[in-house]
Amino acid sequence: MENTIINQITSSTAISSRQVEQTVALLSEGATVPFITRYRKERTGGLDELQIAAIQTEKQRLDELQKRKQTILASIEEQDKLTNELQKRIDDCWNSTELEDIYLPYKPKRKTKASVARDKGLEPLAKIIMAQREQDADIAAQRFVQGEVKDADDALSGARDIIAEWVNESEKARNTVRRSFDYTATIKSKLIKAKEQEAVKYRDYFDWSEVLKRCPSHRLLAMRRGESDGFLRVSIIADEDGCRERLERIFIRSNGECAEQIKLAVKDSYKRLLSSSIETEFANSSKTKADEEAIGVFAENLRQLLLASPLGQKRVLAIDPGFRTGCKLVCLDEQSNLLHNDTIYPHPPQDDKRKATDTLQQLVSKYNIEAIAIGDGTAGRETEQLVQSIDFGASKPQVYMVFEAGASIYSASAVAREEFPDYDVTVRGAVSIGRRLQDPLAELVKIDAKSIGVGQYQHDVDQKMLKESLDRVVESAVNSVGVNVNTASKHLLSYVSGLGPQLAQNIVDYRAENGAFASRSELKKVPRMGAKAFEQSAGFMRINNAKNPLDNSAVHPESYTIVKQMANDLGCDLSDIISNDERLKQIDLNKYTSNTVGLPTLQDIISELSKPGRDPREELTAFSFADVYKIEDLREGMTLPGIVSNLTKFGAFVDVGVKQDGLVHISQLADRYVSDPSEVVKLRQQVMVRVEEVDLSRKRIQLSMRGVAQ
Repeated sequence: MENTIINQITSSTAISSRQVEQTVALLSEGATVPFITRYRKERTGGLDELQIAAIQTEKQRLDELQKRKQTILASIEEQDKLTNELQKRIDDCWNSTELEDIYLPYKPKRKTKASVARDKGLEPLAKIIMAQREQDADIAAQRFVQGEVKDADDALSGARDIIAEWVNESEKARNTVRRSFDYTATIKSKLIKAKEQEAVKYRDYFDWSEVLKRCPSHRLLAMRRGESDGFLRVSIIADEDGCRERLERIFIRSNGECAEQIKLAVKDSYKRLLSSSIETEFANSSKTKADEEAIGVFAENLRQLLLASPLGQKRVLAIDPGFRTGCKLVCLDEQSNLLHNDTIYPHPPQDDKRKATDTLQQLVSKYNIEAIAIGDGTAGRETEQLVQSIDFGASKPQVYMVFEAGASIYSASAVAREEFPDYDVTVRGAVSIGRRLQDPLAELVKIDAKSIGVGQYQHDVDQKMLKESLDRVVESAVNSVGVNVNTASKHLLSYVSGLGPQLAQNIVDYRAENGAFASRSELKKVPRMGAKAFEQSAGFMRINNAKNPLDNSAVHPESYTIVKQMANDLGCDLSDIISNDERLKQIDLNKYTSNTVGLPTLQDIISELSKPGRDPREELTAFSFADVYKIEDLREGMTLPGIVSNLTKFGAFVDVGVKQDGLVHISQLADRYVSDPSEVVKLRQQVMVRVEEVDLSRKRIQLSMRGVAQ
């Protein structure tokens, strides 16, 4: 069975059977995707993270399918209908749709028209009609007029009900209808009567129709949301006449009265059973496909946001802007600890700019502030304008607008209450904004990824699939950067390969009780940190200023002896080869290969020794919006700086500082054909755009990057 599953994964992923077999073995041994990707390249043949995740996902799908097969076999066996041939068909089947088709005739049913007809003794008549040898169907039916069967018409009606069920349960018939849906299916949406006023945001779909296979994911999800909100009626239909003709060709082999009865049964089967069943299949499959595409975009956006450039360990004054309630201020030290909090009221209705200016100047001076973080929500631009106008002297801090989506979610969460039990939500929100500037990844992992606001229709897609995908992205991002085990929160640590929430908490508790970790090996003293957990996690945890410099690198402890041997062979200390490219070039890697360690791992080691602990994220650059503050300030033809705030399959949304993001349609992203916006831009990227159109009534801004120097 294991070989069969390996072959199935190989076929579906187009990855060699050896690579699949080794990857499945590693996963079954408890290895994580990040660990396998980074430290087991020899065994997998250098598979990347996406390929390993694909193998993992396919293995899980096949395992679930195997469980379903066992359930089906048990059900059929209980009915005493399981033959050797049927069991072989089920055992050999690895397609869930085909499996359910095989099972359909044996699937226990509630009371149906066909079951009622069988109870009346009409199944033999149905078989006679299907044989199509009788010349007179009425005469054949007369023989069954007895008991509850009132007359020949009643007998024929019951027989047709049974035939309709046979047609519906025929694999050939179902596949025929599926093929027709695949080629001709159209998705249609209609406004539900008397809902026009409430459904205004769905007005594009009040009377919409298009070929299903060409319907983009965002449009399909929009229609489905309108349907779930009770405003639209959505249906998927195929060429009914064509379907019926194809079905008739399968079942009708004569021109007599029996053929007419079968024709009526086929028509009934299609309208009452088959079309709705296949429509449901296509509705589910198209929704799944749209979900996967939307989740893919969401996941990539989240990855880019998590890996956004960090400011690093600098003192920050963070501002959570507001009008009536004022602007909340917090001062953070280099380790993100809260030093001070305050509130200023520079905007209407108080409009006390003088006092606000004095407060900001004093705090910047008193706490040696190096950067100011301003939330980009309500009153953000107005606050930025104020801060930029203040004279802070020679040591003026750099000002940054910070993406604040989800900060309010964090501030009211149990995580925030645990971190700051003595402060209210406004202070916690400001702290989150400041920490996002210092290290976006470390702060954003505390928030449910769905609340970060970098996707579309996140509440409409499959929630289990969404959570699994986003959790993989967070895990990947955390492990690609690595974490400082002596400063990382338990939330950040919980995403480290091999840890999880309990071990992360144990690390934090051990750190609180015993002080900072001096070495990676000390991690083995943490309760429940077994050999496997240490193996999976150690390479992704960093210890600054450790006695062994490798403890602050991505070199795994299992490879320390190799590095020491390299240094010994060069006749120098370990510290002499770190960051010393000349020394590293003298190392002949072929000398250190073995049955378990090959050139891929050795090349990774050399790369890491060249720049140990290097943060893969780009350096943060300052950004300033143009002198526009509201949508009314925009004019067609203006060229403005902006920040990419969201990516979709149909384009990129760009914040130009007017509280309403503009859309750069995919056709306007570059002076060439673009198939995917991510080819050209990424989330939080600074871009230059030209204003093409401003629709004040609908608050829509059309932007372009074509012909605009970047």
